Amino acid sequence: MQALVLAGGEGTRLRPLTADVPKPVLPLAGRPFLGFMLDWLGRHGVDDVLLSCGFLSDAVEEALGDDWRGIRLRYVREREPLGTGGPLRLAYDEGLLDERLYMLNGDVLCDFDLTAQRERHAETGALATIALTAVEDTSSYGVVPTAPDGQVEAFLEKRPGPAPTNRVNAGCYLLEREVAERIPSGAAASMEHDVFPSLCMNGLYGFHAEGYWMDIGTPERYLEATWDLLEGRIASDLPERDAGGSLVGEGSVVEGARIGPKAVVGERCVVGAGTVVDHAVLHDGVTVGERCALERCIVARDVRIEDGARVEAGAVIGAGAVVAAGATVGAGARVEPGERVG
Repeated sequence: MQALVLAGGEGTRLRPLTADVPKPVLPLAGRPFLGFMLDWLGRHGVDDVLLSCGFLSDAVEEALGDDWRGIRLRYVREREPLGTGGPLRLAYDEGLLDERLYMLNGDVLCDFDLTAQRERHAETGALATIALTAVEDTSSYGVVPTAPDGQVEAFLEKRPGPAPTNRVNAGCYLLEREVAERIPSGAAASMEHDVFPSLCMNGLYGFHAEGYWMDIGTPERYLEATWDLLEGRIASDLPERDAGGSLVGEGSVVEGARIGPKAVVGERCVVGAGTVVDHAVLHDGVTVGERCALERCIVARDVRIEDGARVEAGAVIGAGAVVAAGATVGAGARVEPGERVG
């Protein structure tokens, strides 16, 4: 079984974390984010994955290689952004597509039953079957109403007021190769605006997916997904957490510090005595001095935080930055890579 994963976005909402690290391989709970998606695909029989890459594509290939735990990885490179539909046509033009394949947004963490989606697709004889997930608040999403037989009736853009359904597009599709043939070659296209609307009530079915689903495209959702992984709300083979539900990477020194609850300390970090790391994420190579306080924040690789500094909730510190002794990085602040906070 084959899958095409859209992994070419720049991850602008996650800046400064993605200034020099592509979103698909951004560390999440100590491993490349896309690794969780690949493990999930593998559990449902996918053994061939095409990664559609654009921004920093070489870094994605360097991080993941050509094999992930027995799954063959191949790369489709966009010379210019092709939207969500253009990469499917590009893979088709390069002769890479099987007769049937999954297509997934590369910034989603979920555990839907892909096998059940495949069975539903076969039962209906669909051209395309899209996973639909229920959300409490539809104001931030377009909704996808379906007919009694499961066919998609429309794609409705997000709008205020009551919606006809609370089911939204989860960015997980099962497609016949014929769908790619409908996309113009060599041009940007959107699955949501160009491809699927033309298939409504004409071969496009919805699959009501149950389970965990999270778009990690913002720092807030990145942290929430991290905590959910630490709590075991989504299946993974992460190492055993400590008594506070936290992870500490290999080669890190945290003696005398309070790590957690629900914190992640990457590899080769040093955290000084009297420092508290509470619901926060430290990437690899971070150095934190003594008597510091880090709360619900994200600290990228190779950052140095000196004695007595504070990093408040929602702050994000880019790679290689320095926070001077006694300084405070305020709630929600963004510190650019290499910047010094005095």
